[in-house]
Amino acid sequence: MDDTLEKILAAAARGRFPPPDGSTTVVGQPGARDAGVLAFTAHSVVFTDEDPRWVRAVLAATPGDALAATMNPYFLSALLARSGRHMNTIDLLTVADALPGEPEIALREIEDPEHPRVARAMKYRDEVRVWSADGGVVILGRGVAGRWETAVEVAEEARGRRLGERLARAARHLVPDAVVWAQQSPGNARSVRTFQAAGYRPVGSEALLVAG
Repeated sequence: MDDTLEKILAAAARGRFPPPDGSTTVVGQPGARDAGVLAFTAHSVVFTDEDPRWVRAVLAATPGDALAATMNPYFLSALLARSGRHMNTIDLLTVADALPGEPEIALREIEDPEHPRVARAMKYRDEVRVWSADGGVVILGRGVAGRWETAVEVAEEARGRRLGERLARAARHLVPDAVVWAQQSPGNARSVRTFQAAGYRPVGSEALLVAG
């Protein structure tokens, strides 16, 4: 196990980012499940157990802007083929500080491992916990490099009440750590606005490579 990515993420959560020098850092995977790419301002981090020399050779051959090479479909496709993994999308990665006290919204914890939201979350995270509210759910679990991540889901009939914002903020009260992370698809502007309204700040972009 390589803890380099964990240290990079911990520093980024405190506002200390890799140098914006246009370079790419290649590190080992923090565990067997998680591989992928992080792009900060003018600096990328590729976390994979593939040969770093191969990674750098493909990056050098990637057409287009060198600063964006790690998120270029040419590079990502090659990395997916090489590793035998797949990916869903490139996400906006955000983080927020934990908050003291109880959430402002009434929640009930779901402990049924067969519940669809619990079962899905367990594919990508460890130590998963799920709480339900009237019209939505909030999920916490340990994801990439052991970081605590959250996701929220709001029922269609409950939209327009700022419920998503309250659920995202609730995660800041529930997380057993100093910070909580969340990913949003950049095209899902409603989700991006919801998390930023709940106090989550942008850190970079992230492409996760999923095994299987």
